[in-house]
Amino acid sequence: MRRLLPSISFVALRRATLIAVLVFTSCAYSLALAHSTGSAPSLWIANGVLVGSLLRLPTRDWWLYLLFGFSVMVGAALLLHISLLVALGLAAADALEILVVCCAVRRQFPEIPDVVPYLSLGRVALTSTLVACALSALLAGLTVHIAQGAPLLAFAETWYRAHVLGMVIVATFVWVAFTERWELFGPPGKRWPFVRDMALIAGTTFAVFAQSRYPLLFLIYAPLLLAVFRHRFAGLVVGIALIAAITNIATALGSGPFNLILGGSRTEHALLAQVFLGVACLISVPLALVLAERRHLEDKVRESELRYRILADYAGDLVMRIRPDGQRRYVSPSIKELLGWDVEEFSMPRPDLIHPDDRERVARAVAELHRTGGSTITTYRIRHKDGRYVWFEALARLVPSPEGDGVMEIIYTGRDITQRVIAEQALADSEQRLRTITDNVPAVIAHVDASERYTFVNAYVEHVSGEDPRQMIGKTMREVRGEQIYGDLQGHIATALGGGAAMFEYEADYKGKHHCFQTNFVPDRDPEGCVRGFYALTTDITHIKDVEQELTRLARFDTLTGLANRRHFDERIAVLLLQKYRQRSPLLLMMIDIDHFKCINDSWGHGVGDEVLKAVGQRLQGCLRKNDLVARLGGDEFVALVEDVESSSIAEELTRKIQAAMAQEITVGAIRIQMTLSIGMALCQSAASADAFMQLADAALYEAKAGGRNTFRMAIHEPRALQEPAVASKGIRSR
Repeated sequence: MRRLLPSISFVALRRATLIAVLVFTSCAYSLALAHSTGSAPSLWIANGVLVGSLLRLPTRDWWLYLLFGFSVMVGAALLLHISLLVALGLAAADALEILVVCCAVRRQFPEIPDVVPYLSLGRVALTSTLVACALSALLAGLTVHIAQGAPLLAFAETWYRAHVLGMVIVATFVWVAFTERWELFGPPGKRWPFVRDMALIAGTTFAVFAQSRYPLLFLIYAPLLLAVFRHRFAGLVVGIALIAAITNIATALGSGPFNLILGGSRTEHALLAQVFLGVACLISVPLALVLAERRHLEDKVRESELRYRILADYAGDLVMRIRPDGQRRYVSPSIKELLGWDVEEFSMPRPDLIHPDDRERVARAVAELHRTGGSTITTYRIRHKDGRYVWFEALARLVPSPEGDGVMEIIYTGRDITQRVIAEQALADSEQRLRTITDNVPAVIAHVDASERYTFVNAYVEHVSGEDPRQMIGKTMREVRGEQIYGDLQGHIATALGGGAAMFEYEADYKGKHHCFQTNFVPDRDPEGCVRGFYALTTDITHIKDVEQELTRLARFDTLTGLANRRHFDERIAVLLLQKYRQRSPLLLMMIDIDHFKCINDSWGHGVGDEVLKAVGQRLQGCLRKNDLVARLGGDEFVALVEDVESSSIAEELTRKIQAAMAQEITVGAIRIQMTLSIGMALCQSAASADAFMQLADAALYEAKAGGRNTFRMAIHEPRALQEPAVASKGIRSR
């Protein structure tokens, strides 16, 4: 309960209290009147009060109003000495009836509009009332039958009549009162006719029921129908309420024309009162609904006519009705503002006002419209009264003449589009200039919409890929670029469509050539900031990449021999040492010098020496595997890094293979040169550094040279001698 109380507003509590007072008063009145007369209530008011109130109040507070209403219904029954069980059962039947009607109406009409659709609302309300009262009558009859042994069908029938009548009369009255409030009695200053007509109904009804000599019930219908005709729903609900109140009180007190039935009981009199009120409702309610709907239609017609007249007379567009002979039956006053002509001057046919270059085209459009019907839009120039020509866009539609003579007229709506035409021409010129610029920019410029379809591509794309830009428009990037390239672009496309810029490079083959591209994706946003696509700027950077590769090659390879240079060698040896250390596998380093190379240069010149260096480099590469590295450090100094040499014997076999390759003479023109090499090797698994590793190989090379050249020496670095590797020399002189 503590959780519910904070959510209940003071306004809702005040309304619930007021509704509870009304419901209690209604219950007490109906029950007391029935108890005093010894008959069943002929009109049950309380449920109508609750239904009429709930339909005009927020649904979220219904539970509160129903709780208060249920409580006071039980309380009123207990005050009249009805047992608690019966009181609870009857209150539950009332609550069921109220909920069925309210939920049915609210489901069809979640919000009651200002202009109420009375026919539809009345149909739903009446149907739900009949069903709800039947359900509540069955539940109430079962309750009384079980608790008191009363006849089920008899009690249910009496309940049903009283509740249907009360729901129709009272719920309608309360709902209209909530809706109209003080307007129920007419607009301020004009309420006297309403009061007068209601007084006439009340006086007539009172006079009829004040006597029991003549059956004058028919006299009541005349003032009731008069009130319905004059005041629509307000006259209906107030009039029926007055008639019902006087009829019920008079019948309960034993007065009125129903006493003309000799020997009739009070129950029969109550039944006749219900029949009388039901007939009054059957006569007046449909009439009120029809009149309300008719008034609603009349208001719509009047509003539509007024709206059309305002649009036609005050719109900035020119509106005309034109007969087949060219006579203008209506010309809107805007003609003066648009073209300077008075309405009377422009009412007669004036084909000479149309620009000479446009007359034939306009005449064809009019003839085609008369032939095929429908509508057409035409743009043409028409002369202003001051002599200049104004661009007009005209919508012409063929419609039947309102005069009913069977002639088809043209409804013409035209507007001045001179500024638009000027802007379109300027835009076309600007677009042409922009197209010329973009088509000659050495880059592919494109626009792609949110569905990844091309909407613009410049002409340079044809130079790059051979594609026609006109054929690309409307196609998706997947269709144009293919699955492989689209897969490379897909992530960048998602970034651009997500609102981020993207710059990237990719490669593709076009026209039999391999290309490298640099592309920028820039999001295209609408005025609200939402991404509606992106712009793509693609530049062919193949030449730049070629230059970069050449610079890289020059920086890492020897220009004379094509072998790796010292920089490349330094990078490679550092990587391999770390890799081999982790793999616990050996690495072989060979330092190679050409024996007596200075004599070659001195004897035959540096040109021959360069050829000798090239030949040595080629033979060294031929003796090693592709993944092994051969480098020229400078002069006649070469090095080789050989992987996966498991033992010194394999290294020695590789050295003999190199020496065998060098045994063949090198021919440079007519010169034949016999070359030999001095080789120093270091076989190491865990060198402390590249410098330490090279020092081992260099020491072995020094020993080889000291041993008479054309030989090799090997230094084996043991893992335990990590800081100061021992050099184990082994001399093997080649033959």
